[in-house]
Amino acid sequence: MTKMNSRASTWIRITIPIIIGVAVAILLFRKDFNPEAIRQVDFDARAWTGITFALICVVLREAGMAWRFKALSGDRLSWGPSIRVTLLCEFTSCITPTSVGGSAASAIFMTRNGLKAGRATAVMLTTLFLDELFITLIVPITFLLIPYKELFGFDNVSLAHDLQVGFWAVYGILAAWCIVLWLGLFVSPKSIKTLLVKIFSLPILHRWRQPVETAGNDLVVTAHELQHCNIVTWAKAFGATALSWMARFLTVNALLWGFAAGTDQLLALGRQIAVWVLLMFTPTPGGSGLSEWIFTKYYGDMVSTAAIIMVLALMWRLLTYYLYLFAGIVLLPSLSKKKIKKI
Repeated sequence: MTKMNSRASTWIRITIPIIIGVAVAILLFRKDFNPEAIRQVDFDARAWTGITFALICVVLREAGMAWRFKALSGDRLSWGPSIRVTLLCEFTSCITPTSVGGSAASAIFMTRNGLKAGRATAVMLTTLFLDELFITLIVPITFLLIPYKELFGFDNVSLAHDLQVGFWAVYGILAAWCIVLWLGLFVSPKSIKTLLVKIFSLPILHRWRQPVETAGNDLVVTAHELQHCNIVTWAKAFGATALSWMARFLTVNALLWGFAAGTDQLLALGRQIAVWVLLMFTPTPGGSGLSEWIFTKYYGDMVSTAAIIMVLALMWRLLTYYLYLFAGIVLLPSLSKKKIKKI
C-alpha cells in the first residue's frame, strides 16, 4: 500500500506542473487562435524539409549531451545509459521551473544507471559548469556579430526595455555562478565551500545553510574526481556541450527556413540565444506559457502571418518540450525497476 501511495504521489507531482504549464500556454494563445488561418499554412516540400532539419537538430542535441555524460564518466556509462540519463534530465527540466532544471537530478539518474555516487556528483557539477561557461562565452560573441538593437528591436519600447533588463539580470547571475563553479572546481574548492557556508550562516540565509554545505562537499568531491580528467576528455566534453547547445539553438532556424523563406538566419540564431538565456529563470514548469509568448514576440516580425508564428511556436515547443515529456513518462517506470551494478 505504501509503495502504491508513493507511486501515486510521484505521478501527482509530475502531472500537476504539466497541467499548470499547458494551462498557461492555452490562456496566452486563446485570443489569437484561428483554426481557419492555421489550415491555410502551406506545408510544402520546403516546410517538410525544414521540419526534417529541426528533427536532426533534436537528435544532435541529445547526442551531444549523451556524449558529454559518456566522456566525463570515463566511458563508464555506455551510449545506452548516457542517452537514458539525457532524456530523464530533459524530462525533469520539463516538470520543474527552469531555474531548477534537470542538472540537479542527473546525479540520481546516473547512479540509477550504475555510476558510483562520487563520480556521478562530479559529472553533474562539471556539466553544469560547462553549460554556464558556454552560455557565458556565446553571448558576447553574439553581440559582436549582430547589432544590439536588432536583438531587442521591438515596436513596443516598454517590452523591449523589460526584456533587456531580464536578459542582463539572468546573464549576470549565470556568469557569476560560472565563476563560482570555476573557483570551486579548479582553484580552491575548500575555500569556496567555507565562504559559502559562512555566507549562508547569516540569519537571513540560515534556512539554506544545510543544502549549501552539502553542495560545498560536492564541490570538494568533484574537484578531486576531476584531477583524473586529461585534455582529451575536456575537449570532448566542451565539444559535446557546444554541439548540444548549437543544435538546440538551430532548431528554430530550421523551422524558420522551412516556413519563412528569406529570414535572416544569423539574426534568428542570435535571438534564439537571447530567448534561451531569458528562459533560464522562469517560474512555470519547463518555461511553459512564457516560452511560447517570448517566441511570438521575438520572431513575430520575421514571418508573414500570425498563423505561421503560432504554428512555428507550437512545433518548436513540441520538439523542445513535449517530446521530452513523452520520453520521460516512458522511461521513468523502467528506472525504478532497473537492477543496479555500480561501476
